Amino acid sequence: MIQKVEAKDTLATSSYIVLPENTNTLGNLMGGQLLNWMDITSAISAHRHCRRVVVTAAVNNVSFQHPIKLGDIVTIAAQVSRSFNSSMEVYIEVSVEDHVSGAKTRCNEAMYTFVAVDQLGNPINVPELIPGNAEEQKRYDGALRRRQLRLILAGKLKPSDATELKALFEQ
Repeated sequence: MIQKVEAKDTLATSSYIVLPENTNTLGNLMGGQLLNWMDITSAISAHRHCRRVVVTAAVNNVSFQHPIKLGDIVTIAAQVSRSFNSSMEVYIEVSVEDHVSGAKTRCNEAMYTFVAVDQLGNPINVPELIPGNAEEQKRYDGALRRRQLRLILAGKLKPSDATELKALFEQ
């Protein structure tokens, strides 16, 4: 029997200092480097949820709101927002600490989807997620709509079968 996992138990955080090899010619952190750090941190969160090997299935809703400068300290927090059969949606929030002033700013967020796999690479079932507070519940509730939209865009779900999305427009 698959157990249930509380959302708080899936939290993963990582911190990095932006070094010259991580920046572009303007002295800003390269977006691809940030995506890599986000992928690693969110994979740890997904792994904590299911305790299995996980693979990145989708990167969605990435928003780059503020540039991150050379020398700044980047902190990434990731937490599973909902689990499905074999997949998990992970919410990622990125904040930056100015290395001179110490001021902290939320600068990026994203949703990643991971799939748990067995030793042959086949999808396997994951535990149910239990939201623990109002914010976790809000992300949990929206996750099914986001999943249906991802599946429609990937051609894996017919729009007419997206019951959660249709319900938004039929109210």
